[in-house]
Amino acid sequence: MDLLLSPQLLFSALVLGSTYALVALGLNLVYGTMRLLNIAHGDLIMVGAYAAFWFFTLSGLSPIIGLPLIALICAGLGLILYFAIFRHQLENVHPVERIEANSLLLFFAVSVIVQNVVALSFSGSPRAYRHLDEVYHLLGVSMTANRIAALVVAVTLLSAVVLFLNRSHYGLSISALIQNKTAAKIVGINVSKIQILSFTIGFAIAGVAGALISMTEQISPFMGFPFTIVAFVVIILGGLGNIKGGIAAGLLLGFVEIYVVVLTSANFRSILIYGLFVGVLLLRPQGLFGKTRAS
Repeated sequence: MDLLLSPQLLFSALVLGSTYALVALGLNLVYGTMRLLNIAHGDLIMVGAYAAFWFFTLSGLSPIIGLPLIALICAGLGLILYFAIFRHQLENVHPVERIEANSLLLFFAVSVIVQNVVALSFSGSPRAYRHLDEVYHLLGVSMTANRIAALVVAVTLLSAVVLFLNRSHYGLSISALIQNKTAAKIVGINVSKIQILSFTIGFAIAGVAGALISMTEQISPFMGFPFTIVAFVVIILGGLGNIKGGIAAGLLLGFVEIYVVVLTSANFRSILIYGLFVGVLLLRPQGLFGKTRAS
C-alpha cells in the first residue's frame, strides 16, 4: 500500500499520462474533424523531436523556448500534406469508410517517406542530448527539471486546447464538426476552413509532444511507431473524436502503465497497452468515455 501511495510514482504517472494525452490530442483532432486515420502521427512526433535536437545542438536553443518554432515547422508540413494529398480526398471521395481506408494507405506512404528521409539525412543511429537534467527534491519526490517542464507544458497546452474548443468561435466550430459534419454545414460553418485549421493544429501539437519527449528519451528516425500505437490506444479508450475523453484516457493509461510495471515487470508494458486496446474494442467499441458518434 505504501508503494501505491508513493509521491514518486504519482509524479511519474502524471508526467507519463500528460505526455500520452498530448501525443494523442493531435491525432484525435485530425480524426474527429476529417475521419483521417493518421498512422504517420508518430513520425510527426519524431520530426518535432529531431527539430528540438538540432536546434539545441547547433544553436543551444532550449526546446522549451523553441516550441513555437517547432510547432510552426510541423504545422507547415501539415499544410503541405493537406493541399498536396488530402484535400482532394476529403472533397471528392465518399463515403466516409472510403476516406478512412484511403487515408490509412496514404499516411502509411507518408510514414515510410518521412522515416527514410530523416534516416538518410541524419543516419539511423539513436541520438540524445542533456538539457534541464538537474534533480530537485521536494516532499520526498526526486524530479528532474526536464520532466517538470514537460509536465507543465503538457498540462498548460491541454488546458489551452480545451478552453479553445469551448470558448472560441473556431474552437466551437471544430467541436461542431467533430459531432456532426452535415449539421455543421447546415448552420453555416466553413467546413473546409475548419478542417485545414484542425489539420495544422493537430500536426503542431504532435511536434510539440516530440520536442518534450526528446528531452528525456533517445530519438531515432524509427521512434514514431510506438507513439502511434499509444495515440490510437488513447483515442480508442477515450472515444474517437472525443477530445476531453482522450485527455482523460491518456492520463488513465499513464497511471495504469506506471503502477502495473512497478507492481509486476517492465515486460508487461506491451501486453498492457495492446491488451487494453483489444479489450476496449471488444467490450466497449465507443470507448470508455465515448458516445456513439454521428457521421
